[in-house]
Amino acid sequence: MAAVEFRQIRKAFGKVKVIHGIDFGITDGEFVVLVGPSGCGKSTLLRMLAGLEEITGGEILIDDRVVNELESKDRDIAMVFQSYALYPHMTVRENMGFSLRLRKADAATTAERVENAARILNLDKLLDRYPRELSGGQRQRVAMGRAIVRKPKVFLFDEPLSNLDAKLRVAMRAEIKAMHQRLKTTTVYVTHDQIEAMTMADRIVVMHDGIVEQIGTPLDLFDHPGNLFVAQFIGSPSMNVMEGKIRHSGVDALGQTWPLRAGLGAQGQVVHYGIRPTDINLADTGIPAQVVVVEPTGAETELVVRVDSQELVVVIHGRTLAKPDDLVHLSIDPDKAHVFDTRDGQRLAAAGSSS
Repeated sequence: MAAVEFRQIRKAFGKVKVIHGIDFGITDGEFVVLVGPSGCGKSTLLRMLAGLEEITGGEILIDDRVVNELESKDRDIAMVFQSYALYPHMTVRENMGFSLRLRKADAATTAERVENAARILNLDKLLDRYPRELSGGQRQRVAMGRAIVRKPKVFLFDEPLSNLDAKLRVAMRAEIKAMHQRLKTTTVYVTHDQIEAMTMADRIVVMHDGIVEQIGTPLDLFDHPGNLFVAQFIGSPSMNVMEGKIRHSGVDALGQTWPLRAGLGAQGQVVHYGIRPTDINLADTGIPAQVVVVEPTGAETELVVRVDSQELVVVIHGRTLAKPDDLVHLSIDPDKAHVFDTRDGQRLAAAGSSS
């Protein structure tokens, strides 16, 4: 296991700059997820850590050792790709043990490590099959097993679940998390899926346009987003946002006054007011809204409602009798509301508050 550190990392492809001075550390044994929209630079950052991309500027350290000039094979990392990258002419056993054979490991050590990894990943009965005889989830477990047998200092995952169906993704998320809890190997995981990030990470690094927007635990980012981008990226469905002005103990927007706890922003300040769909309740009184769509999902019901000219999403526990075109009233806890500066998108905190 090892700690990883990025020091002012920059990357450019010719004149196009894609990473702009990224600077953060990962502690020994931590599971860190890099998340962000396509093109934000997360996979490029991972590939630089793996030694598959040259670094334009800055330093990457593994166990306090600068690895900028080290070949990928000398960094003691193992990478699991989106595409599995299994050899079709080799059995599961041979695929998992291939990297050890390249390192001239003896047959007994290779067999022991392959069998141990197979037990961890429930592949014991599949060792003599070929990749063509496996499902997508089984192939992904083989790719993970191939990484495990190397006993690397750092595991790297580059969107490993994006080729799987929704049900299998949920199962594989649990398997990867369980594997990490058992092996306690430092892990860096790249995804564009914020649900994966929220359910798997010890800490999340939110990236956007080649910079780090915010780093924190999943619940910290959900409850205390540092800016409007993080607020709308983390959480599903995403946060409802509207523009308005702070007036007394609320925000005037969409022809209504939206509740807000005291001390946020200045009177008359133009802000973005945000409220998560799960923090809106239906009530007998409150902000009037017209129902547009009702989507029951079983334990929850998702509604699209219209206030003035804007559609908002509301998620309620249980079920509702509301139908399209019905008039409902929205109740909001002022402590759950967020406000962001319209100039730079930064979250406004109450005076004397660190949240």
